[in-house]
Amino acid sequence: MPNIKPVSDLRNYTSVINEVTYGNRVYLTKNGHGQFAIIDMKELDDLDKQKALNHFLSEMNKAEESIRTDGTISAADLRKELGVDD
Repeated sequence: MPNIKPVSDLRNYTSVINEVTYGNRVYLTKNGHGQFAIIDMKELDDLDKQKALNHFLSEMNKAEESIRTDGTISAADLRKELGVDD
């Protein structure tokens, strides 16, 4: 069950912070609408890592699709295109 509180509960922020653990976020509302979330730092780090991994996998899928549809070029042609001399 989500832990939802009005932002005014932050007047006693220690009790609100003590409710935050990994997997147990505290959601704060403002004027009855969701506005903020307090999340454990380890959980946030794990979410950031997962986001980066998802982005990486998406880019790898795009690269693989490009190879399938457009093919590749030789190392010599790549050096020539980049203007890198042997």
